[in-house]
Amino acid sequence: MTPLTPKFAATELDTLKETGGRIAVLVTPDGKLDQGARRINRLCRGAVARLVESEQFEKLSAGKIVTLAFPSGLAASAIDVVKLTRNADALTARKAGAALSKVQGSAALTVLAGNLKRAAELTFGLVARSYDFSAHRTSDATVPGDVTIMCTAPEEIEAEYAPMGAVAEGIFMTRDLVSEPANVLTTTEFADRLAAMESIGLEVEVLDEEKLAELGMRTLLSVGQGSDSPSKVVVMRWNGGGDEAPVALVGKGVVFDTGGISLKPAGGMEDMTMDMGGAGVVAGTMRALALRKAKANVVGLVGLVENMPSGAATRPGDVVKSMKGDTVEIINTDAEGRLVLCDVMWYAQERFSPVAMIDLATLTGAIIIGLGHENAGVFSNDDTVCNAFLKAAAAEDEGAWRMPLGKAYDDQLKSNIADMKNVGGRPAGSITAAQFLQRFVKDDCPWIHLDIAGVASVKSETTLAPKGATGWGVMALNRLVADNYES
Repeated sequence: MTPLTPKFAATELDTLKETGGRIAVLVTPDGKLDQGARRINRLCRGAVARLVESEQFEKLSAGKIVTLAFPSGLAASAIDVVKLTRNADALTARKAGAALSKVQGSAALTVLAGNLKRAAELTFGLVARSYDFSAHRTSDATVPGDVTIMCTAPEEIEAEYAPMGAVAEGIFMTRDLVSEPANVLTTTEFADRLAAMESIGLEVEVLDEEKLAELGMRTLLSVGQGSDSPSKVVVMRWNGGGDEAPVALVGKGVVFDTGGISLKPAGGMEDMTMDMGGAGVVAGTMRALALRKAKANVVGLVGLVENMPSGAATRPGDVVKSMKGDTVEIINTDAEGRLVLCDVMWYAQERFSPVAMIDLATLTGAIIIGLGHENAGVFSNDDTVCNAFLKAAAAEDEGAWRMPLGKAYDDQLKSNIADMKNVGGRPAGSITAAQFLQRFVKDDCPWIHLDIAGVASVKSETTLAPKGATGWGVMALNRLVADNYES
């Protein structure tokens, strides 16, 4: 889905009487109406003022709205009264925009933002929440109406919104990828969609199975060998900085995960179309960085595979040698994401010597047990980089919680016949998965592992997304790059 394109315009009070669709006005918690709200109040014979004086408005929390339907004296079908201070913080302004999006439907919407300090953030919230994955529905698809933001400095607000619009495009791409069924988003289709981003300035390289075998990515290839879909690695490069080493983003892209020979239960297996969520976030982040022309060097690498049972599939008990050279005893073929990531992570370090490496994966159910759907699990070998990411995630209101690493957890991966097992048993399952990945991180490489199994796709709506794919991580990674790696 392509995000809607808002129009920014100077406030024209004399046109409001004949403006159709919905009109949103902003009212401060103490009941002050700005110029636009006063004009609307006058046209509808004091209805806004009466609402503001009511107990209903008093109990309304910041960023929420009350709607006056079919107001007299106006061509508009509704007035949406938003409770918001003129200097509201960014997150509250986004929530207000999201609230407007939820009631907008297909009607045109005119927002009288006046001199709202964070009108661009309100617009971003409105655009981000307007997402609706309707590619495979033949009816009931809602196409958002046009949005006009009337404000005192439209050119300034439009310029401020531009990079946010790029992030919205990245979020929508991630949501589209995570939402697609596996018969549509095959490994080949996924790679083709990423290759198409060459049109926005990314350098994209697709490595096929022959090249992966030549490189020695045997653990990655072992995951996909039971499927008819060819395994691939896609490398996306954005060279917006100087000569410095890039930040590397690595994503798990299992387009469907049956569990392989260690077959998952049937109930809920349809949700495994989202097991490529890490690769989806990497793709969306790279799109956002390219569209806003980030002044940084970033490389995104995704391993695209399908985990299927067949006569050619990897068996529990098999031993596979990684690209690094370590051998792995496959205890459970449903612990496949780490096998994909370890080879791609090693390749990223060998080829690009990144200044930092961040991997993302819908890796373990254990992280959902530990953190629910509110926070991604954050594991790191470097306090400075980790704290920078946690700060970026907090600023964007994307839940993230640091988890421990340690030798005792690492010891759970000991194998009698190989260098390691791919699982460490039920205790601390998300931590032992991170410990497995850390074995493929060089000592001098700052690294973060993000287990996003609980946040990539959820069963209830969030502030900026309907239920389903969230696009979690695009905003945080974009801010991390902006705040720490742009020249």
